[in-house]
Amino acid sequence: MNTNKKVLILTANYGNGHVQVAKTLYEQCLRLGFQHVTVSNLYQESNPIVSEVTQYLYLKSFSIGKQFYRLFYYGVDKIYNKRKFNIYFKMGNKRLGQLVEEHKPDIIINTFPMIVVPEYRRRTGKVIPTFNVMTDFCLHKIWVHENVDKYYVATDYVKEKLIEIGTHPNNVKITGIPIRPQFEETMPTEPIYKKYSISPDKKVLLIMAGAHGVLKNVKELCENLVKDDQVQVVVVCGKNGSLKESLSSLEAANTDRLKVLGYVERIDELFRITDCMITKPGGITLTEATAIGVPVILYKPVPGQEKENAIFFEERGAAIVVNRHEEILESVTSLLADEEKLNRMKENIKSLHLPHSSEVILQDIIKESEIMTGKVNMALS
Repeated sequence: MNTNKKVLILTANYGNGHVQVAKTLYEQCLRLGFQHVTVSNLYQESNPIVSEVTQYLYLKSFSIGKQFYRLFYYGVDKIYNKRKFNIYFKMGNKRLGQLVEEHKPDIIINTFPMIVVPEYRRRTGKVIPTFNVMTDFCLHKIWVHENVDKYYVATDYVKEKLIEIGTHPNNVKITGIPIRPQFEETMPTEPIYKKYSISPDKKVLLIMAGAHGVLKNVKELCENLVKDDQVQVVVVCGKNGSLKESLSSLEAANTDRLKVLGYVERIDELFRITDCMITKPGGITLTEATAIGVPVILYKPVPGQEKENAIFFEERGAAIVVNRHEEILESVTSLLADEEKLNRMKENIKSLHLPHSSEVILQDIIKESEIMTGKVNMALS
């Protein structure tokens, strides 16, 4: 493997997933021995104010802006196909030019659908092998461009969709979505139960509550769940300090049934001891769940890629989708009481996992970039 190549990884901070994938690929590059690897949050570096405003609107799409986001997600194809959405085609162009001039990359990897990157080739005639690492279990056409050399996708379903719209099969590889390597390690669970003071003899429900307010009624749900002495609830609040504080008195009164945590670095540990998890259907979280085999309850998915991800997992018997908060308690309690269904869901979600994605992707990118570079050099000579 030629690790002398200079790699530029581009990402954007709309949800944590794209940045997390970029970081995972960066760390894998270092493990493989690459000496020149740069990660750029292109829109943030290019236009910080516009980036901050649009990130804020993106976060609001999880609450008040759902209809707006639905319109954007499902309607942007029409705008995109007519190339009238010029701001999106040009956004980040100046900064991209600076990065190319400064780092002279041999390879560009996108973990966010930035049309400015393949458009750079069309505008300048400069051919830098360009690869898209897609971060969901569905396809949005905004990822697709004639100057993207290869796509790395989560499933055969996404590959089929790309082929349907004219992408050559050789330009799509099913690799899974890159996740942190600790999710693919094996480790004993006994020390984890001890670390979090959780009993291995009772069912464990993990609620990932920090991500954009996955549930609005977390406290009410926990109040009902702690009535069952056979269930232990672990709530991860992330950076949501007010939620953590609101649950503190309930936790104090139910120390053997409720654990309330802030940000958890080794979240994979909790995945290993949970029987099912309530979360939002982001591509990275779902991929992490496939690695360990955690059945998921997906509450009120936002229209767009999250809803498409949720449908994909539900259709494959790996998730339960709940759209009304009145139904969440019944869904959780009935699933935890149904050992057969839990085990079936565990097997179903684990069957979706493809291991060592970041390594598979980078090895293929190196091979493809060398083929491309050879063709370009032949054409020039």
